[in-house]
Amino acid sequence: MHSLLKRQIRKYLPESLRDHPELETFLDAVQKSYQDQDDKVAMIQRATAISSKELYEANRELEAEARRQKKIIDSLEKALESLNENLHIEDGSKENILDVESLAKKIGEQAEQLSKMTSEQNKLMEELETRNESLNNYAHVVSHDLKSPIRNISTLLTWILDEEQDKFSEDSKANGELIAQNLEKMDRLIDGVLKHATVSSLEEEKTNINISDLLQEIENTIYVPENVKLEYNGKLPTIYGQKYSLEQLFTNLITNAITATEHLESGIIKIGHKVNPYYYTFFISDNGKGIPEHHRSKIFDMFGKLSNDNNATGIGLSLVKKIINIYEGDISLESKVDVGTTFYFTLKKQ
Repeated sequence: MHSLLKRQIRKYLPESLRDHPELETFLDAVQKSYQDQDDKVAMIQRATAISSKELYEANRELEAEARRQKKIIDSLEKALESLNENLHIEDGSKENILDVESLAKKIGEQAEQLSKMTSEQNKLMEELETRNESLNNYAHVVSHDLKSPIRNISTLLTWILDEEQDKFSEDSKANGELIAQNLEKMDRLIDGVLKHATVSSLEEEKTNINISDLLQEIENTIYVPENVKLEYNGKLPTIYGQKYSLEQLFTNLITNAITATEHLESGIIKIGHKVNPYYYTFFISDNGKGIPEHHRSKIFDMFGKLSNDNNATGIGLSLVKKIINIYEGDISLESKVDVGTTFYFTLKKQ
């Protein structure tokens, strides 16, 4: 106990007690009570500090939650305002202002409808996949059943023309050649239909395909007249995709360009690529016949021909369009009669 406090206590005691031998024991007891009180105060201060920290953290969390709830409420209020502005009843007047309960009910109804629509969509997709598989199987069967007798007829006709040529008149021989040409055309037509029917269901593994190498393979495979030249403008990209479908795409566009330029003294076909962040963008141009405007709207349709060429099946550009759709791209063209044609097409980057 502080000495000043002891003097003050002695001062107010009777003289008979100021020097009493047990006074020190009393003062010691008072001193101990002060010490206990200090400890208790210190404990209370520590507890208060801890509680304040916890309350501070809890308050911060509550503030954050309040801000989040306010954003939700603000969004709901905006949704309610939008609904109240746009929803009308049958007589043309605006509906009563929606409350949260009615909004929740409408959202629940919409969610239920969406669930039903999703379920129906899944069923339709399954049915569509089954039908596509059946159509692909049918295309394979029909193509085999048709191609086999056509080739048999073509072979028999060739034998007859070779062995009995002395017995046939010139007109009969010409008619025989015409039959052979039509059989060959029918064979190509069946091939084209089969390719068109099955190109979207190919199970070929996707790989990185260097387009420059692919075009060189195509050029070495197809017939390119000496008066027609293929030019590659700039560096061509490497595409992640199926080789067969990309090969069919470029082959059909290039062979069409060759057909359009083979009558010229110097036919030029240019193939190039333009940089695009989301798509591979290509162009294939020629200086050939050009496409009349009244033909342009139908050239991508099945059996839509650019000319009356007997060798044409009318499937090539339709197949091109289908492959580009598979790659989520688009195709367009610019053309002028007797000047040339340029096809532009895109393929979405995988």
